[in-house]
Amino acid sequence: MMKRREFITLLSGAAAAWPLAARAQQPAMPVIGFVTGRSPDDATRYGPPFRQGLGESGFMDGQNVTVEYHWLDGHYERAPPLIADLISRRVAVIVTAGSTPVSLAAKAATATTPIVFGVGDDPVQLGLVTGFARPQGNATGVQLPFVAVTAKRLGLLHDMVPRAARIAVLVNPGNPQLSEQALRDISEAARALGLQIQLMKAATSREIEDAFEALARDPADALFVFPDAFFASRRVQFVILATRYAIPAAYPDREFAEVGGLMSYGSDVAAMFRQTGVYAGRILKGAKPAELPVIQSSKFELVINLVAARALRLTVPGDLLSSADEVIE
Repeated sequence: MMKRREFITLLSGAAAAWPLAARAQQPAMPVIGFVTGRSPDDATRYGPPFRQGLGESGFMDGQNVTVEYHWLDGHYERAPPLIADLISRRVAVIVTAGSTPVSLAAKAATATTPIVFGVGDDPVQLGLVTGFARPQGNATGVQLPFVAVTAKRLGLLHDMVPRAARIAVLVNPGNPQLSEQALRDISEAARALGLQIQLMKAATSREIEDAFEALARDPADALFVFPDAFFASRRVQFVILATRYAIPAAYPDREFAEVGGLMSYGSDVAAMFRQTGVYAGRILKGAKPAELPVIQSSKFELVINLVAARALRLTVPGDLLSSADEVIE
């Protein structure tokens, strides 16, 4: 017969093991691999709207989902090995918000892991989906029509600087998919406005400085900066150099104007990050990417910085001011 003391000891040991066994049986939280070409400095700006979107779908980072954030700071070559690692660890969703090269790297790496992208070019032409209403494969997301607004932004820059005849256009050769179509569009728009285009390229901070130094030696009347995650992460550098060399510049995102850039015209990037969070959450709940239509952003913002305009001794036309969504004074 088992002695009373032995029975109590056995019972106590079993009771202590119950919580451990219960914890071992609990399923691990799903993991979202969040990969963007933007800078770590953008985490405070675009991390919150992404988490807001997740919350709208019922998920809280650290409570019922784990989000691994990877901010590549324009180093697009880091995307393929990083995404391969995420796939090997069987993450539930890969989010590639705001980066066409990263989105293409994810699509090339897997046909099964769900992908939620945010791109500026046509996702059908990029091969990310077969259609907007019915994406078909393992990817869906948001399109910010950066290319579609290229001609409009060039026209706004011409309105701001009507004397301009020669426009320097700066692109990132590391993001060729976005640049090729946009270059065709801006060339057509420039011909219609009677403008000359001077193409320049930069893929590093040093090359951005080199581009401005080249403009100082061979001046253009204004600068048109193409949309790119790396350029966005260097917005302060752009504004400092444009001020130093007194070059009127038009930018694709409002964040440039907010740090002192002359003007910006483009889509609401924060809303795109929020929507990718919504879609990631819906996929975690069981939705298939093929069932979630690609969303096209329809909100465009014109932001004008009057402080920058005064520093450049520009008089902003009244109709341009009245059409602005925000005027920074």
